[in-house]
Amino acid sequence: MTEEIKFKGTYFYANGKRKTAVARVRLYKGTGRVIVNKKDPKEYFGTADMIDVFMAPLVATNNQKNWDICAEIIGGGMQAHAEALRHGISKALVIAEAGNRQTLKPIGFLTRDSRIKERKKYGLRRARRAPQFSKR
Repeated sequence: MTEEIKFKGTYFYANGKRKTAVARVRLYKGTGRVIVNKKDPKEYFGTADMIDVFMAPLVATNNQKNWDICAEIIGGGMQAHAEALRHGISKALVIAEAGNRQTLKPIGFLTRDSRIKERKKYGLRRARRAPQFSKR
């Protein structure tokens, strides 16, 4: 039995993105439980810093104990997962309560960080790194 089945009732849904990571977030009225990829966040992320990153929108709007969060994240690395989850939670909070927008927008939590790796070009070693020049 998956953890997602334990969350029942209506929810607010949003996608959060960062680099190549995509977080699908569901916000349920509840007591503050968080499930990330069917695991506890401490088990999934490992460090308290990463947990602080994605909990920041809830702390900013003073909603830590009002919402249960169920999220699935794919792609990217751990830091991108945390930031994609933060983006998704922020968007879901705005959908749930429009008044949260005035709090979250100035902090920058509703803006998608679209920086991704630049593609490799032919004749170069990486996106911009040219082969070493030889005089002789």
